[in-house]
Amino acid sequence: MEEREINATADFIGDRAIVWNPEEGMKLYASGYFGQPVGIRKPKSFEFDKPLELSLIECAYLTKIGWLRVIHPQEDKTLTFDEIIAKGLEMTDEFYDRFLVYFQLRERGFIVRPGMKFGTDFAVYEYGPGIDHAPFLIHVIPQKKGVVPLDIVRAGRLATSVRKKFIIATIKKNGEIAYYSFIWHRP
Repeated sequence: MEEREINATADFIGDRAIVWNPEEGMKLYASGYFGQPVGIRKPKSFEFDKPLELSLIECAYLTKIGWLRVIHPQEDKTLTFDEIIAKGLEMTDEFYDRFLVYFQLRERGFIVRPGMKFGTDFAVYEYGPGIDHAPFLIHVIPQKKGVVPLDIVRAGRLATSVRKKFIIATIKKNGEIAYYSFIWHRP
């Protein structure tokens, strides 16, 4: 991932934000596969002339590192990092835990994309979509909720069917993130 200074602006819309300027969107996408160009399911390059759609977790991360300014058009103001987190918490109590895991993975140099098509929170790449396959699927489970046997069975079936390592991440009371990986053996 190339280090560069990025100064993009996005409009907050519902549960996401849109970078309307394609040039700014291309810089974000090229600097870590952030977002999704509108109307392009699998971009073949880092050049496109479309707006870029960002998830709220991506907005929080990019705001925290100083690459993005999120404008709330209805309130005519720039959202702070804390306000973006609050918007996420309005959608789900687990938003901050997911953000902490997302942040740590990004800071460790991984490319983190939505894992929705696998039924989990994140698909994690070492190099990026189209360059390698995501070797890891990460599901964030709040410690207070705990892991139930169904989570483990689901993880095993999913991981073996898509040939990926399934990892459960949870935030400990001290703020540390614990990652649990399962190895499945066929008899």
